[in-house]
Amino acid sequence: MRKRSVDKPAVDSRAIRERAFVTGDRRSSLIVYRIVRLLIRRILFPLLRVDSRGADALDLPGPTILAPVHRSHLDSVLLATLSTRRIRALGKESLFTVPVLRYLCAALGAIPVRRGEADRDALAAAKALLDRGESMIVFPEGGRQNGHDVAPLFDGAAWLASRTGARVIPVGIVGTGDALPEGARFLRRSTVRIVVGPPMDAPVGPDGKRASREQLRGFTDDLKSSLQRAQDDAAALVGGN
Repeated sequence: MRKRSVDKPAVDSRAIRERAFVTGDRRSSLIVYRIVRLLIRRILFPLLRVDSRGADALDLPGPTILAPVHRSHLDSVLLATLSTRRIRALGKESLFTVPVLRYLCAALGAIPVRRGEADRDALAAAKALLDRGESMIVFPEGGRQNGHDVAPLFDGAAWLASRTGARVIPVGIVGTGDALPEGARFLRRSTVRIVVGPPMDAPVGPDGKRASREQLRGFTDDLKSSLQRAQDDAAALVGGN
């Protein structure tokens, strides 16, 4: 006799996201974040010989978008530990379905979004974070890239900055792709250099109105140039050791 299939209950993405906000705001979560941050600095920084320039800009108050290059899963982990602020990021919703993992991800500042769905969902979650005055990572290249040159950028960072007034900070990172390339299961000893570029003010339209699509595109072009300069500077630091 064939068993009747049972439909799985629909996932309430909004409820998962709201729980992540609540969990992340708890005092215990902030303590977990600081402990993990300390462990990363004590263990990973010596192993990867991490050095940085301009990291003071990461501590600026108010809504801030950190816009680094993306070469490895290590990028956000290492960048977040350079700031005294808690850095937020978007994470796969599937990570929040297991209770222990859900708590850990939320405590570390992640907010769940559905992968593969319209960018609306991710942008709404990111805007909610910035409207709270938080600092968060947005990879303007999208997914992980290879090579030294900065790939064409998406307009997400420009759009978020124009809607929230957030500053955008370009960040060049060199060496994480060698330390943990795509598909690798273990870290490789490497030399990582991180260069934080000058903050960029949010694009604003005429008379303080909302920036036009052309202005957003121009801002993104400027961000790409600034990001490439930061990447070149990071590469120069690796060469000079």
